[in-house]
Amino acid sequence: MIAVWLKVEQERIVHDVEKAAEQLDGVDGEIALDFSWVQQINPSALAAISEFADVADDRGVKVVLRSVNVEIYKVLKLVKLASRFSFVT
Repeated sequence: MIAVWLKVEQERIVHDVEKAAEQLDGVDGEIALDFSWVQQINPSALAAISEFADVADDRGVKVVLRSVNVEIYKVLKLVKLASRFSFVT
């Protein structure tokens, strides 16, 4: 069961991912981030996503990325972050 579901917006990726990280304390199980509004990703967003994955791992929370487009998936795969998440459409 997904405990928390958050929308990530293109203009606010870093902010939204940091907000999600703050909510990990109260999550038991999974958290889902909806990337349907994100069309591209920049280095600062990648850093925030990497930090978020670290915090989620430390707390034993599974992260599901929803509606990630192919280009973003390729970038996550290239920087070796894709394996840290589950993906759903």
